[in-house]
Amino acid sequence: MSINKESDVEANIQIGPTTLGMVRIYIEGEGIEIPMDFTPEEAEEIAEEIRAAAAQARSIDK
Repeated sequence: MSINKESDVEANIQIGPTTLGMVRIYIEGEGIEIPMDFTPEEAEEIAEEIRAAAAQARSIDK
């Protein structure tokens, strides 16, 4: 699936710290659970990528 392809799949996302000092992104959808753990530094890089993508999306004329 391409990043630009629309989808009807619904999922929930939770983000928070773990007891082991990691940051967990937990995605849950119909019949699937995906826990992903990242170091705090990796999580900050992901957050920066999300902010950059949001800024780019704002600049797109619709």
